[in-house]
Amino acid sequence: MEDEDGYFGERVAAKYDESSGDMFEPGVVGRTVEVLEELTGGGRALELGVGTGRIALPLAERGVAVHGIDMSRAMVARLRAKPGGDAVGVTIGDFATTRVDGTFSLVYLLYNTIMNLTTQAAQVACFRNAADHLEPGGRFVIEVGVPALRKLPAGQNAVPFHVSPTRWAFDVYDVATQAMSSNYVEVVDGHGQYRSIPFRYVWPSELDLMAQLAGLRLRERWDGWAREPFTSESHRHVSVWEKPVD
Repeated sequence: MEDEDGYFGERVAAKYDESSGDMFEPGVVGRTVEVLEELTGGGRALELGVGTGRIALPLAERGVAVHGIDMSRAMVARLRAKPGGDAVGVTIGDFATTRVDGTFSLVYLLYNTIMNLTTQAAQVACFRNAADHLEPGGRFVIEVGVPALRKLPAGQNAVPFHVSPTRWAFDVYDVATQAMSSNYVEVVDGHGQYRSIPFRYVWPSELDLMAQLAGLRLRERWDGWAREPFTSESHRHVSVWEKPVD
């Protein structure tokens, strides 16, 4: 059942940093923060879906003024408890529509979080919200996976991504609606637990159209934070859209 913090309440927040271990590796965080700091151009940054502060905190440590928006009080509490947690301002709310004061040179939304918005309308609203927060010449950055439909066997709709003696995880796709879910089955102390999180997958070209509707234009698209070329074999992309100066 969904709790008051959505699908990222206390039970998820308590284990989030551990369960998402790969994304917390110093090399991954370092490359991400380095690129984002460069993209700020010395200005302010706004993180949509700031969570436990994986990126916001090290970015703030580099001297960037960072503000975040997040719906989950449980996740934000973890951010606040970390060293430097009081340096990042946070507004509780839906990052697709919540406004904060001022403008920013960078707005960013990482690690597939755009897919937490489960309708096309909400994703479009998110782009408009990002554009409204950007100063002229500012950039909006999204990191998200390319939909893994090529992994679907004919006639099936599920793709496993973790299998162990005590934990199974799989994605379920509805190609007619672009709805998907990540599903987790775990055995703890001999008892089974099940959790499902809904998403809406989105294609790079669809994101570009959302950006266009919001008055943004594509500046760059990479395979990852090392700025590798994005190709038809890429499993994810980092895309940078820009708000025109005039």
